[in-house]
Amino acid sequence: MIPRWGLTDRIQTAAADEPAARTGPSTAAVRVALFVSVLVLSIAALVYVVRYVLLVINRNTLLNSWVAIAADWLGVLASVAAVAAVITSGVLLIQWLIARRAAVFAHHGLSEQRSVRALWAGCVIPVANLLWAPVYVIEVAIMEEHYSRLRRQITEWWIAWAFSYAASIVAMITSFATDPQGIANNTALMVFAYLLAAVAVAAAARVFEAFVRKPVERPAHRWIIASPDLPGRPAAPASAAPVELEGEEPAA
Repeated sequence: MIPRWGLTDRIQTAAADEPAARTGPSTAAVRVALFVSVLVLSIAALVYVVRYVLLVINRNTLLNSWVAIAADWLGVLASVAAVAAVITSGVLLIQWLIARRAAVFAHHGLSEQRSVRALWAGCVIPVANLLWAPVYVIEVAIMEEHYSRLRRQITEWWIAWAFSYAASIVAMITSFATDPQGIANNTALMVFAYLLAAVAVAAAARVFEAFVRKPVERPAHRWIIASPDLPGRPAAPASAAPVELEGEEPAA
């Protein structure tokens, strides 16, 4: 009889033991979140421009109480909406980055160097994320072998994020002012802070799109067949003599 131990199929057992691939948010969801964030941040900057104009008018003319209340509440609502939009897009980007790193390392047959908790901590902890989040992105670009193409986009995003960070910190510190000039200065700072935040999110969207355009499985370089007639290359050998008899049609 044929020995049964040599005919055992263990494919299903091996597949069951493999860890499931980490899936991140869809590309469409990240794009919508980034677009909404840029839109909301721009609207918030516009709202604070209107507030600054009302402050200038209020120097010589007493504003209507309803106008003043509406300006205050519009500023609060714009700030809350901006924070919610930025947090949503940030969470989706972190999830996408973790899934992208897992896919890249799995494609190269390697294990992830950093734990999921470390990636979340490096992207969420204030001030620390200003350093570690770009480092995580650069590591993915290097693993995918197209960091040279993304260096400019990543650098622009990093610089815009640093300026946005600085402007937001200064605006938060000066938000406790109570004198009219201090309130006006803080309102102007809020305009620049929201505009810089919108620029930073737009720069992050450019980096995201650059990664999305290149799937993990596709190499960064494509090899093409060079023409044999290029200078410096040996000429192609001449074809052999025809094998057909004289007067007959040549073979296909």
